[in-house]
Amino acid sequence: MTVSSRNDSTGLRLISAVLTLGALLGGCANRALNADNSAYGPDDVRERHPIVLRDAPRSLDVFVGRSGRTLDPRQADDVASFAREFRQSGKGGLVAEVPTGARRDHATQDTLSGIKAALSRGGVSPALLSVRSYPVQDPGLASPIRLTFASLQASVAHRCGQWPTDMGSSDFRFSSSNAPYWNLGCSSQATLAAQVADPIDLVRSRDEGRPDIVKRMGAITKIREGTDPSTQYRQQTPQINSTVGGGG
Repeated sequence: MTVSSRNDSTGLRLISAVLTLGALLGGCANRALNADNSAYGPDDVRERHPIVLRDAPRSLDVFVGRSGRTLDPRQADDVASFAREFRQSGKGGLVAEVPTGARRDHATQDTLSGIKAALSRGGVSPALLSVRSYPVQDPGLASPIRLTFASLQASVAHRCGQWPTDMGSSDFRFSSSNAPYWNLGCSSQATLAAQVADPIDLVRSRDEGRPDIVKRMGAITKIREGTDPSTQYRQQTPQINSTVGGGG
C-alpha cells in the first residue's frame, strides 16, 4: 500500500514536469509563430523602436516685452542662434506667428522689429521672414511670437510608454518567454535621436578627416630608432594634506 502511494506520487510529479515543459515549449513556439505580435516584437531594440528621419518643424517662442523696447540680450542671442540653425538645416521659409487681439499691439511690433534685427545678426535676411497671425485665446497668459521653420529631424517612429502586455503574472505565456517587454529601450532610442547633431549621421558615416602628418611622421621616426612611439603624459598631483595645510 505504501509502495503504491509512493509510485503514484512519483508519477504525478513526472506528469507535472512534462506539462510544465510542454507549456514552456509552447510559449517559445507561439513566440516564434507570432514574431510580429505587439506584445513581443523584435528582440533588437533598434528594430522594436526604430529611429526614423522626417521633416518636422522647429520653433522658438519669443516673448513680447514692453512698448518702446525691442529684445533683451537673452532673447536677441536666442533669435540669432535660431537664425544660424535655419541657415544650416532649414528647409523652405521662416515663419513668424504674431498674436492678434492682445492689448499690447505696440509692444508686439517693437518685439517683431527686434526679431528682424537679431535675424540679420544671425545671417538671415528679414525679407525671408513671413509674418502670420494667430488669435489670442486667453489675454491673461503670455502670447509669444513663434518663429518656425522645417528641418530634417530624427525621432522614434512611434510614441513611447506603450504597455501592450501585463508585466505581472497574469500572462504566463509572456512571463515564461523571457522576452523583452515592448517599452524597453524606447526612451534611450528617443534620447539618442534628440541628441544627435546631424540626423544624417544615423544613416551613414562621415568621411575621414585629414591625418596629423607631423604626429604620424614623429611616431614613424621613433619606430625606426627603436624607441617607444607612445605618448606618456606625466602630471604631478600634490598631496591633499600639503595643499590644504593639514597635518598629522
